[in-house]
Amino acid sequence: MPNKDLDTLFQEAVAIADQMTQSDLPQDVQLRLYAHYKQATHGTIDTRMSTPSFDLRNAFKTNAWMQISHLTVDQAKEEYINIINSLIKK
Repeated sequence: MPNKDLDTLFQEAVAIADQMTQSDLPQDVQLRLYAHYKQATHGTIDTRMSTPSFDLRNAFKTNAWMQISHLTVDQAKEEYINIINSLIKK
């Protein structure tokens, strides 16, 4: 990624995402963005620390995050940036 460092590009992508509304994005894209954001900002989810929840929405979010837990923080940032870039090119 030329000229700008990864953290700067990630923060710019987050700022773009913050301007989007939920109605702008399909739910699967929302989940992917959420998971990559959490992985990029918090690292791998610690399932031992998560409290059991019977909330279906949170279960989907946790599942999405767990599915990408193999990514490094930098890989998650790169993927988040790629998702945002693909959305703004449409």
